[in-house]
Amino acid sequence: NGAVYGFATQLEALPNDSLGVVVVSTLDMSNTVTGRVADEALRLMLAARAGKPLPELPVTFPVPAARIKPILGHYGSGTRAVDLIQRDSELVLRDAGGLLTSIRLLHDTLIVDDRRAFGARIRTVSNGIILGRDTLVRTAVTKPPPPAKRLAALVGEYGWDYDILYVSERDGKLYATIEWLFSYPLEELAPEVFSFPKTGLYDSERVTFTRDARGKPTQIMVGGVVFPRRSVGPESGTQLRITPLRPVAELRREALAAKPPKEPPSARQPDLVELVKLDPSIKLEIRYATANNFLGTPVYSQARAFMQRPAAEALVRVSHSLHAQGFGLLVHDAYRPWYVTKIFWDATPADKKWLVANPAEGSKHNRGSAVDLTLYDLETGQPVEQVSTYDESTTRAYADYPGGTSVQRWHRAVLRAAMEAQGFDALPAEWWHFDHRDWRQYPITNITFDKIYSPNRNADNRRTK
Repeated sequence: NGAVYGFATQLEALPNDSLGVVVVSTLDMSNTVTGRVADEALRLMLAARAGKPLPELPVTFPVPAARIKPILGHYGSGTRAVDLIQRDSELVLRDAGGLLTSIRLLHDTLIVDDRRAFGARIRTVSNGIILGRDTLVRTAVTKPPPPAKRLAALVGEYGWDYDILYVSERDGKLYATIEWLFSYPLEELAPEVFSFPKTGLYDSERVTFTRDARGKPTQIMVGGVVFPRRSVGPESGTQLRITPLRPVAELRREALAAKPPKEPPSARQPDLVELVKLDPSIKLEIRYATANNFLGTPVYSQARAFMQRPAAEALVRVSHSLHAQGFGLLVHDAYRPWYVTKIFWDATPADKKWLVANPAEGSKHNRGSAVDLTLYDLETGQPVEQVSTYDESTTRAYADYPGGTSVQRWHRAVLRAAMEAQGFDALPAEWWHFDHRDWRQYPITNITFDKIYSPNRNADNRRTK
């Protein structure tokens, strides 16, 4: 077998039977799949030649929700640790390097099954799981300590779009994820010099970092190949900003005069409520009311945040649950009038429209059921450190991006777990974006912030006027 950027192959032959199979996949490092296809093809051909019934293919199925919930958690023994997590409706195993592997059912047995691996079985025991040959004990997940500054500075991306080497931190050690699917702990040999483990793709290969005069890493050398440090995130000056195609003031006039798309009658009427009125501990940092956004100019007239009442009340429950862990919620955006979505669309060049929602379809923000947010520390009042910044247009924004430090990923996981527990779904491409599961019940709404009724002591805000 073999693989190269964009492809994987498998060649198998039975010379005595004059049979052979070639399998080609247009996906790098999918050799687990090509190998299985080749093996099963040979079995089928042998049976067909012998006139025997064709053998049953080992087809797996999704794990039912009732079996997923009881086994979610963190498991470990010695140096090995894994998490069983739920992503959408799927059971997923996350290893120490942050890589994800799907878990499915083969007959009635939990089994690893995706492009990375196939066949390892998972059995539950009283205090943990048996994964393959390893018995892993369920343990509580506590906040990891911050890494040493000298190690944290090395965390990042190196290489090129077609071959990225990700350096992350976990449990005070650096990990290197290379060729997309292989994550290895690095052994520190000397300052700036590390080594891959003795087993794996890069047996004991040296990993040498180079820093500039300011102490910032500029490259990694592995096996004589230099991987340059990639400029990722606003700290590298790469936060995406666009020049609006036309002046925003002009686009605003047109958008306010336009009408949202017509839809069938919705199940519920809008009932927008202001988040800080329900829970004063919720803080606001509404970027679109400032120039600190991708357009570089304010688009909201007021720095306020509203959601449909069920979603808002669910968010308050999230807030209260997080207080016990020392965190509060910092909201960047919530209900967005439809006319703002039209401004975004009309201002954005064609090659950047993946950033914004199409006003012809509207967005969950327009329905008052989406929220962009992060955590802040109740003691200091400061936002916590996350893997990426808010509204960042890089791969670090992905909800399951494996890089960053342990404490950054832990903050991201704490937020996601609290939101999902109260009926919010995470957006895979943006760790900060969550949709309330009732969003389909509400229409696209275009009421401006100043027209949303604000309750007082003698008024009942049961309906948005």
